[in-house]
Amino acid sequence: MKRALLSLVLVAGLGAPTFAQDTAAAASTPATRQPDTQSPQARIEVVFVLDTTGSMSGLIEGAKQKIWSIANAMATAKPRPHIRIGLVGFRDRGDEYVTRLTPMTDDLDAVYADLMKFSAGGGGDTPESVNQALHEAYTKFDWTPNTGDGRNTLRLIYLVGDAPPHMDYTDDVKFEVTCRDAIKNGITINTIQCGGIAETTPVWKQIAAKTDGEFFAIEQSGGMRVVESPFDADLAKLGAELEATVVAYGSSSERARQTAKMDVAAVLSTAAAPAPARAERAAYKASEAGISSLCGTNDLVQACLDKTVDLTTLPEDQLPENMKKMTLDERKAHIAKLAEERKDRQQKIKELSAKREAFVKAELAKAPERKDSFDEKVLDSLTRQAARCGITYEKK
Repeated sequence: MKRALLSLVLVAGLGAPTFAQDTAAAASTPATRQPDTQSPQARIEVVFVLDTTGSMSGLIEGAKQKIWSIANAMATAKPRPHIRIGLVGFRDRGDEYVTRLTPMTDDLDAVYADLMKFSAGGGGDTPESVNQALHEAYTKFDWTPNTGDGRNTLRLIYLVGDAPPHMDYTDDVKFEVTCRDAIKNGITINTIQCGGIAETTPVWKQIAAKTDGEFFAIEQSGGMRVVESPFDADLAKLGAELEATVVAYGSSSERARQTAKMDVAAVLSTAAAPAPARAERAAYKASEAGISSLCGTNDLVQACLDKTVDLTTLPEDQLPENMKKMTLDERKAHIAKLAEERKDRQQKIKELSAKREAFVKAELAKAPERKDSFDEKVLDSLTRQAARCGITYEKK
């Protein structure tokens, strides 16, 4: 029922990005974003390449539960990173789709909304279209250009699945080519094998080895454990209140885009997501690293806090309708009030999240020793590889 609600709202046009489908091999050159000439802020860019065939149902459902906890762990790096995540879901030729892409973005609600749409299906045989999925992860995402100094930007692909690639498709770009080009551009590929198909292991190991990545083998279901806490509901409520402090401004198209993002956020902060995920989501949105995910590109409150917008000179036609009716003093008081509420909710979420983290840690300690899991392997490898780029994590 929860999933149905999310699907209904998104289909109704609340603005979550739709999957970009493509069944042909991509060009051999990666998409890149313009270099940032202003801030040397650390960046973490991750694309998850997920096998979505029928045998991967456990992993997919677990990933939906764990995506926010993974993001929260990423956010604890020093220096504080700008985090962007993208998705590639893949199956095989003849299935409903070959690949489905979610663009790399710092709006993790967009990523989560698309992840919620993933369901396991198709497949039933091996191999799968691994080559195409991996090549598109390299070529169809706007990776920050590699400056060659190896500093400040961590670029990772996580290939997750249980079946080897088709090597008999003549119009495919084989994984060896993708690996060669990816490592030249500073992109590391880690491979996580689910289950025990023997033919998969040597290929997964090759892909990781060719790109200075790591290979992991985990159980078929992903091995993830989710703990509900007595703090989840309160955190979700605080998260919704935090998001209510966002105010769309700008041109009509900018306000429409920002409002669409806010509408999707409102759905994800309520019954559309499991309680632990909503709690983790609130924690991420309240963190320094999560500010982009909270505010988007046209939040008037944050713009005023950052002093990039002056209410005194902001044209009236760039204001939301309710603020157009206010005097200048009323507008300033309104934004100041929302800014204070934001600060209050961020602090309360931080304090409650610390209690939740302690509770979850204690609950996990009561259980038998944990097996290797998808989320643990992602974070373990990311922590080690981040150090190469001058990004560090405290040992826990």
